[in-house]
Amino acid sequence: MNTAKRLLLLALPALLASPSILAKEGPDQYPNGSENFMVGALPPAGNYFINYLGHYQGDYRANDSQKVPGLKVSATFDALRFIHVTQQKILGGDWAVHAIVPLVDQRLHTPIPGIGNGSAFGLGDIVIDPLIIGWHFPPDWHLTVGIDIYLPTGKYSKTNPTDSIGANYYSFEPIFAFTYLNQGGFEASAKLMYNLKTRNLDTHYQSGNDFHMDYLLAQHFGPWAVGLAGYYLTQTSDDERNGRTVHPDGNRSKVFAYGPAVKYDYKGMSFVASWNHETRVENRFQGNKFFFKFVTAF
Repeated sequence: MNTAKRLLLLALPALLASPSILAKEGPDQYPNGSENFMVGALPPAGNYFINYLGHYQGDYRANDSQKVPGLKVSATFDALRFIHVTQQKILGGDWAVHAIVPLVDQRLHTPIPGIGNGSAFGLGDIVIDPLIIGWHFPPDWHLTVGIDIYLPTGKYSKTNPTDSIGANYYSFEPIFAFTYLNQGGFEASAKLMYNLKTRNLDTHYQSGNDFHMDYLLAQHFGPWAVGLAGYYLTQTSDDERNGRTVHPDGNRSKVFAYGPAVKYDYKGMSFVASWNHETRVENRFQGNKFFFKFVTAF
């Protein structure tokens, strides 16, 4: 068996289920890199809207980080997030709830016989969180915890990965986020997450759980802030099909990404732009991701 064919077969277990960027059978559901500035600081009581507009493009890497020939993806996505911070307290912290509604336009190029290339557009997997709690520790520290729930609302095809956007399973994700912002304007922020996945009942495929985090180091000056941002992900348990580990390595994925981020505040609104370059990738797509985020109260 030649190398190209061997690598393609290694990639198939994840791809044949659902290979979208925002929600996929194997590596991840969360759009890594979407959070950076002030991620650990819950805003005051009120209603907020965040729009995440992003684009991703990459090619698939196998368990030895080698490129799988002809296997590429590009996706443009727009996620609408609504946050309500109540006036109620839980354990001394502010209580909030949120919902995220993603829309995805995806194009997948494959060398898989009978599938080839295709595109899909539609609703992704909606995220809800009924329990977000945020604390502020003046003058420098902020802390937020929660548990996101991913719902299998996205477009899905069991037999054609080019026509799939959603993951077709539920996920539960505990979150721990913090922000350190000192009086000189230096910020260090991180959002730590652990994704617990349920089984895809249509494919009998159980994706492994993973730890992942978004991070930021930045400097604020006036309405501007600039910094280094990115993400890290490592899968902590094996993928399984019909109760058996997917060979040769459980299809465990890894990625580390980094890049610049900039924020500008204007009249109660925030505008954030970031670019992330992915490195050290195994068992997932490797590429570049662009985000433009808009934040406002309403």
